[in-house]
Amino acid sequence: MFIYSVRASTLKFFGAVILSVAALITLICFIPTVDAEGAETFSQGEKINYANIKSNDDRLKFLSQFGWEADPTPTKEETVTIPDEFDRVYTGYNDIQKQAGLDLSKYRNKEVLRYCYKITNYPDYDGEVNATLLIYRNKVIGGDISSADANGFTHGFEKSTS
Repeated sequence: MFIYSVRASTLKFFGAVILSVAALITLICFIPTVDAEGAETFSQGEKINYANIKSNDDRLKFLSQFGWEADPTPTKEETVTIPDEFDRVYTGYNDIQKQAGLDLSKYRNKEVLRYCYKITNYPDYDGEVNATLLIYRNKVIGGDISSADANGFTHGFEKSTS
């Protein structure tokens, strides 16, 4: 006859393991996949290439993946530092990035390249519209499409469906 006893700590251990595996499976289901070229595939099946952005042509091709056409010459090129502490404005801006599957908090205190382009095909808007790309080590880590008006708009790279 065999007698087997289970202590409460053993039950807690196996419970923690089961919860960890469930959390891991959930994360895997919601994180976009990245192929060898740095393209991310989202639930719609579209591949967006965020990596290998080395030249002006690469930046323009990146914007064209979202359907944007831009003047070929950037209106601004500069090096900026992602702040260590996000204020209210930067937190809101990072929320826009998170909606696109990006997150600037991973790049705190890093110097990144910022390129601005004038968008030439923004629908149903007469004012000036700009695209901003934030690039770190040849990868787009953030950016937006925004109007130049004081009471304008800012949104991610995706074209609005409304």
